[in-house]
Amino acid sequence: MSGPAEREQAKVLGKLREICLALPATSERLSHGAPTFFVREKRAFLMVLTNHHGDGRFAIWCAAPDGMQKMLVEADSERFFVPPYVGHRGWLGVRLDRGVHWDELAGIAEDAYSEVAPARLVQAAGLRDR
Repeated sequence: MSGPAEREQAKVLGKLREICLALPATSERLSHGAPTFFVREKRAFLMVLTNHHGDGRFAIWCAAPDGMQKMLVEADSERFFVPPYVGHRGWLGVRLDRGVHWDELAGIAEDAYSEVAPARLVQAAGLRDR
């Protein structure tokens, strides 16, 4: 039986799925027990984690443009954080349990995709070339 928090998390994950799987050549599978989105089934660009190692967060970890992680964490450390394992590579943690701003989250997911996808796919998606 799922409670309100679990239902809300499932709803958020469903919307994130729509955003991520709408991008060219993307797929989803579990990686390290978390729903993870890949480009061409090889390169991860976004993971959805719930209470990872007891951290109490419902969040995404995703690739981010150079400098974005530092800027967002400094601007709003309640919502943004440096995730373990991948933070040293510039990946960004975004809490989904502090209110979800869908336009912002879609932009973050698109930026993550743009960091990982080949230029041709980024252009096909109508996103800026990196």
